[in-house]
Amino acid sequence: MIDLSQLYENKSVFGFFAEMLSYPEVEAMNPSQIEEIISPEDPAYHYVSTFLEEIKHYEIDKLQELYVETFDFNENAALYMTYFKFKDGKERGQMLAKLKVLYEMFGLAMPDEELSDYLPLICEFLYEVDWQGDPRATESFNMLFAVLEDGTYHLLKTLEKMNSPYFSLVKGLRETFKACVLREALG
Repeated sequence: MIDLSQLYENKSVFGFFAEMLSYPEVEAMNPSQIEEIISPEDPAYHYVSTFLEEIKHYEIDKLQELYVETFDFNENAALYMTYFKFKDGKERGQMLAKLKVLYEMFGLAMPDEELSDYLPLICEFLYEVDWQGDPRATESFNMLFAVLEDGTYHLLKTLEKMNSPYFSLVKGLRETFKACVLREALG
């Protein structure tokens, strides 16, 4: 069960992850602002700091090359969260449709060129929309987090095998998810 108030408190963190998991652009890469977004007490801080430390010496063109090699040319490291479970099956199409409806239900217009299970888009959704007081939020976000949990688990395992700097970033994102789960649900 998702703690919606904790999730709301982490909106800016999800915005940060949306930027960092998108194709690298010069203006998005400002590691000095990390503590404005993620406090040292945050469970993601260590992992995000590790990621930023690992990439700080990359020129932007080399970082872009790493991004493409990691996420675009390796189907096991795809940023599409339902791909790992469903590949291109009918079930994936159904889940993509559910996610699109979820975004629209909370007022986020889906970009035409993107699939609804794209990890930076999911993070952007969590950053942009306001769900406070919406009775549909609990059920909707539980479904969204199930997709995130499953997809990022597989992505994390692949990134670990690749010894990719993005491993730390995705691990930090997963730690942020965990912080948004009600304690009694953890068990």
